[in-house]
Amino acid sequence: MRLAVQTGYALQLLMYLAWTKGRLATVAEIAGTYNISLNHLTKVAHELGLAGYIVGVRGRGGGIRLAKPPEAITVGEIVRTTEADTTLLECIRPGDTSCPLIQACVLRQSVMMASAAFFQV
Repeated sequence: MRLAVQTGYALQLLMYLAWTKGRLATVAEIAGTYNISLNHLTKVAHELGLAGYIVGVRGRGGGIRLAKPPEAITVGEIVRTTEADTTLLECIRPGDTSCPLIQACVLRQSVMMASAAFFQV
């Protein structure tokens, strides 16, 4: 599986906020720390806010912080939230029966189990 840059940024942003232990941080501060695009990180922060992972405080001295404890957020959740398609192989898409070996394929089942294990973390 190859994750989108946006997903990597989301994970970095959340890790930074977890590290600050509730202190407000600015998107610019986080972008500077990781040396990543402020514009891209701002979009990611907006999406994470809409999804309920972070909250923002406006005004002077404002910033962002986690909306819930870090222990309540999983990598699998974030990947599902930020990735458009998390299917590892086309043949494991629900309803896909295009493979002639689908009935006897052990790879399909293995990949489905591995994917489920990844998203459980």
